[in-house]
Amino acid sequence: MATITTWFTLGLLGELLGTAVLAYGYTLVPEETRKRYLLLIAIPGIAIVAYALMALGFGSIQSGGHTVYVIRYADWLLTTPLNVWFLALLAGAGRRDTVKLVVLQALTIVFGFAGAITASPVSYLLFAVGAALFGGVIFLLYRNIAVAAKSTLSDVEISLYRTLRNFVVVLWLVYPAVWLLGAAGLGLMDVETATLVIVYLDVVTKVGFGVIALLAMIDLGSAGETAEEPTAVAGD
Repeated sequence: MATITTWFTLGLLGELLGTAVLAYGYTLVPEETRKRYLLLIAIPGIAIVAYALMALGFGSIQSGGHTVYVIRYADWLLTTPLNVWFLALLAGAGRRDTVKLVVLQALTIVFGFAGAITASPVSYLLFAVGAALFGGVIFLLYRNIAVAAKSTLSDVEISLYRTLRNFVVVLWLVYPAVWLLGAAGLGLMDVETATLVIVYLDVVTKVGFGVIALLAMIDLGSAGETAEEPTAVAGD
């Protein structure tokens, strides 16, 4: 258990550092993008609370002979919809597709949690429903939201959208594998190892997602200022 607490503490430190970097980045991004940029700060910011509580030993229950970290699922329920919401805002997607995307992502977490606290074989059925819902998220990100991005964004902005989309989709696909191999599924991965993998994934997906977006938004802002300078000179 001491090892798990160590992983939670390291996760907390990673989320703290990441949130601090992204909070400072708020002053660096173009003013017109700051409203949606707040989502990037909120993602690891919420995780700080979750990891602090787990490091202190709160937020876990026993179900079916294994430990389920309820706070972890609460964290994901709040943060993963923010990831996809940011992608939808970046792409300039319509409200209907945005709502579907956010709701499907939230339901993915709900069914994953339901599967974790339910005995097999029902747990696998709930997991399968969650996986199917996540398939819907991927479909929207690669089709509807991507189409919106192509129609509204510049080539550089489309590249950013694709990078962030691929980044979270590939990393998020590891989570269900951990679920299946861990105590909630086949039990082939011990709790300490599963916790280490998830902590690593959490820090990378939450902070890494924000840092990639931050750097790109700074570059886009600088490019916009550079483009305006010749116009101003010509006007003079």
